[in-house]
Amino acid sequence: MNTGFKKLIVYQLAFEAAMRIYDISKKFPREEMFSLTDQIRRSSRSVCSNLAEAYRKRKYPKNFTSKISDSDCEASETLVWIDFAQGCSYIDSQTHDS
Repeated sequence: MNTGFKKLIVYQLAFEAAMRIYDISKKFPREEMFSLTDQIRRSSRSVCSNLAEAYRKRKYPKNFTSKISDSDCEASETLVWIDFAQGCSYIDSQTHDS
């Protein structure tokens, strides 16, 4: 199967960020497992999956735009969860900003 989307810099960066979020979120308190931890992992992974779907639908402008928009929304959601993680003192400012 052609996986051309994996060659996209934006996909590679999103995947790297999702993996970093996964590693960092392992240190979140256990009581956050089914709330903040789950949400931040899901939204960060959705950025990647929506980019992959957009790549496949690139021949159809409206579908492509929709998937890119979904990816952007998931990225924004991830930023909100990162803000909550810092607000709850689960991550420091440096981790938040990176």
